[in-house]
Amino acid sequence: MSELKASNISMVFDEPNGNRVEALQNVNFSLKQGELLAILGPSGCGKSTLLNIIAGFLAPTAGRVSNGDHTLIHSGPDRGMVFQQGALFEWMTVSENIGFGPKMAGTPAQEIDAIVNDLLDTVGLQDFGDKAVYELSGGMQQRVALARCLANNPDIILMDEPLGALDALTREKMQSLVLKLWKETGKTIILITHSVEEALFLGERLFVMAPRPGRIKKQYNLPFAEAGLTQNPRDIKTSPEFIATREEILSMIWGMEEEIMGNSQAVGA
Repeated sequence: MSELKASNISMVFDEPNGNRVEALQNVNFSLKQGELLAILGPSGCGKSTLLNIIAGFLAPTAGRVSNGDHTLIHSGPDRGMVFQQGALFEWMTVSENIGFGPKMAGTPAQEIDAIVNDLLDTVGLQDFGDKAVYELSGGMQQRVALARCLANNPDIILMDEPLGALDALTREKMQSLVLKLWKETGKTIILITHSVEEALFLGERLFVMAPRPGRIKKQYNLPFAEAGLTQNPRDIKTSPEFIATREEILSMIWGMEEEIMGNSQAVGA
């Protein structure tokens, strides 16, 4: 069983004005295959930077990311990304979007059709394969984005605020779909979100990151993702244990935000 490992990841950006911004500092963690990790933290704590390093879009200043015996230097088919906006091809149908990756990989047409039909069923879009992307709602477009990612059969799925642009009801339905896909596919999933409630509900593991330089402040192992597979989300999110953990993390993040604001005012004084 492969393990995703981040070892002493640091990232420094050199700005045009000569300043150096330390975005990440000595970030270390490991994920077993099939774990679902949610990452939270105040703005500027390096969440997206870390995700982009894992994806291979950025090279860290120091440290390494590995999946099993392989160091992850560049982007590759073993990792799939789902963005806040679906980044879909507007001129293609839903089915063409989902089948794009396998087609580029040279997969036979008959096999692509089978993959697409299976994924349309998985994400609840059985009757929308021939629709144009622009005809779909935001939630349906994100279902297509998830299906397109799964069509490439990556080992690791990276999600950067994938549900952030959705209304509350659609967002909750999509959270349940993410859990369903996680359990059915056995994929390793790393999800970034600004919603404490969403991170608690989806994160089998949860990291709260501290502000710049970004680092892991606290880690949680949580029961709510597993419970969400069989229980009503509302019952879980209104349970005393969920509420207590939510308030603890909110207080932690609010404290960090106040510290950031205080430091900014001191610099500007």
